Amino acid sequence: MIEHPRIPLAGVIGSPIAHSRSPRLHMHWLRRYGIPGHYVPMDVAQNHLREVLSALPKAGFVGVNVTIPHKETVLSLADVVTDRAALIGAANTLIFRKDGRIHADNTDGYGFIASLRQNAADWNPTRGPAAVIGAGGAARAVIASLIEVGTPEIRLVNRTRARAEALRQEFGAKVIVHDWVQAGNMLEGATTVVNASSLGMEGKPEFRIPLDALSKTAVVTDLVYTPLRTRLLEEASEIGCMTVDGLGMLIHQAAPAFERWFGSRPEVDQATRDVVMGP
Repeated sequence: MIEHPRIPLAGVIGSPIAHSRSPRLHMHWLRRYGIPGHYVPMDVAQNHLREVLSALPKAGFVGVNVTIPHKETVLSLADVVTDRAALIGAANTLIFRKDGRIHADNTDGYGFIASLRQNAADWNPTRGPAAVIGAGGAARAVIASLIEVGTPEIRLVNRTRARAEALRQEFGAKVIVHDWVQAGNMLEGATTVVNASSLGMEGKPEFRIPLDALSKTAVVTDLVYTPLRTRLLEEASEIGCMTVDGLGMLIHQAAPAFERWFGSRPEVDQATRDVVMGP
């Protein structure tokens, strides 16, 4: 009997998941590099997560991405957790190893930094303070990565101050928490500004933080990519700032996972962006 090699499978687990652009992205790369694999979206309830993760490797899965609401839960289900996933307190990438163990990693911070370096050529994280809006999972990844690349001070604001204070306790003295009503003031002198909240996203409240104190030499990025050009980015552009949209982070965070699963490091280029944002 002729033995046929198994087709490698990967996917994304979350709930809901139908909106995810990850299948479009990974299938584009699979076709580009001629790899006989598939990437599928899976809507998995919290109470089924353990059972599903244990079954997937038996069906030929080499790994999965993990999104809301499972990014924290999977840390307790993994056999190996990278230092950066442990520091951030969440995983977005799982690798199913041949020895049967589940390896959990977080590539969000890597994707954030890689996107800035690709799309804001002169960006220097050590040049001055960063201002971060939001204190959820995305903000955790942003703060961890900014500290890693040498940002001297991270000014943090969140509508619920207690959540921001909790991050200061975890990440240390470089993080300085500001009151929500003073959010506009913390932009003064900031060389990097990051919206890591859902403000400005389609279906969410508008981004209304005043940008009067924003310097035109700042690099401004919004992790929101629906819409691609948010109100924050439009207003920052009018001031003269270099701006970076959220699509780059989405694509860059996927690249190391694709390489681990399928063995090829994919290129992040305009054609990839067009595919992900296409109809």
